[in-house]
Amino acid sequence: MLETALLIAGCSIFAGLGMIHALYTFTTNKFDARDAGLTEAMKRISPVLTREMSMWKAWVGFNASHSLGVILFGVIFIIVALENNAYLKSSVALNTLLVGVPLIFPALAFKYWFSVPRKGIIAATLLIGLSLAARLID
Repeated sequence: MLETALLIAGCSIFAGLGMIHALYTFTTNKFDARDAGLTEAMKRISPVLTREMSMWKAWVGFNASHSLGVILFGVIFIIVALENNAYLKSSVALNTLLVGVPLIFPALAFKYWFSVPRKGIIAATLLIGLSLAARLID
């Protein structure tokens, strides 16, 4: 039971951070550049890849898809832990993701993000790690 609670807590942090990120992406100006001219330029200029979009649309899309990925990671593992924990324990594929994703995100957080999401990701990763350790002890 402790193992499942730790896993759900860690995955809830991932999902919660993703939801906050999505909310900020679509309802605030928190991802606008501090230089309004840069934001305006991003809305006018297209990437080399295609003229069908602007750098601004790419920026919003990247933020939105990042949010969705983190939300899905957290929610899917919460659902599987609650509905079929025995399968979760035996699935090599799910356990590979459960170990791999939380190990990648702290590296990204330290290289590219600021302190609040970094702290959340570290806490989530530690909780998931403790969950896996509790499973081994059980």
